[in-house]
Order: sequence, then C-alpha cells, then structure tokens
Amino acid sequence: EEAGDEAAGDMAGAIAAVGISLGIGITMAGTAYATAKSQAAVASAGFGAMAEKPELATWALILFAIPETIIVLGFVIAILMTGYF
Repeated sequence: EEAGDEAAGDMAGAIAAVGISLGIGITMAGTAYATAKSQAAVASAGFGAMAEKPELATWALILFAIPETIIVLGFVIAILMTGYF
C-alpha cells in the first residue's frame, strides 16, 4: 500500500511539472509574439519617419528597443513560475 501512495505522489508531481512547463512555454510564446508584433509596427513607422527626417533615427532606435521589455518581463515571469525564486 505504501508503494501505491508513493506512485500516486510521483504521478501528481509529474503532472504538476508538465503543467508548469506548458505554462512557461505559453508565457514565452505569448510574450515573444507580442514583442514581434509591436516591433514590426514601430520599425515600419520609424523607417518611414527616418525617410522624411533623418534626425529622427535616434528616437526610432529608442522606440524600437522599448518593446524588448515585453519579452524580458515574460522571461522573468517564466522563471518565477518554476518556483525556484
């Protein structure tokens, strides 16, 4: 009977690990997609603005880098989901 309890505990742990792994994967995929979509919009607008006013290159680069925080925050959330921190 003790072996059955141990096997049930191992199965519950395995199911929890799979759930956490799926959650982490979905988190990273969602934040990567959001970052890509926002950077595509910012890049196209930035290059269009730079074509007309080259002095806007610095602002375009800064605005292009800001969406990167989305993926960084997604990575932090994924690390927190592992439960190590």
